[in-house]
Amino acid sequence: MIGADLRAFIESALDRQFISAEDVRLLQTDILSTGLSCKAQAEALLALDRAVPSDASWEPVLTSLVVDFVVQSRGAAGMVEHDDALWLATVLDVGGPTRTAMGIAYAVLDRSLHVGAALLDFIMRGRHLERQQGIAA
Repeated sequence: MIGADLRAFIESALDRQFISAEDVRLLQTDILSTGLSCKAQAEALLALDRAVPSDASWEPVLTSLVVDFVVQSRGAAGMVEHDDALWLATVLDVGGPTRTAMGIAYAVLDRSLHVGAALLDFIMRGRHLERQQGIAA
């Protein structure tokens, strides 16, 4: 469950068709000040990222929220096991790898001691597309 505050945040950004710097500040300080608490929250924010343009402050905050959730909050710290790697790779790959999705995947890899194969596969496919199209990070 994503909660009323996060739902209102997402609906507001969708209505305005933009995530502003003020929105990002509100998300960090009020709505998700303690970070993500469930996969549904991450999925909702990643879907929002694909749906509307954003201020430059959005991508690093979204990346930090997702990376902290996956690397620190799920299972043993630094261990992104198969189920979580598969879930994250699947969510990041909706519609194909984007710059933000690739940045999140690389950040998870950088902050982890172990990463499940599904996320590594996502990174490799994203790198392949990058070489072909020049789209990913």
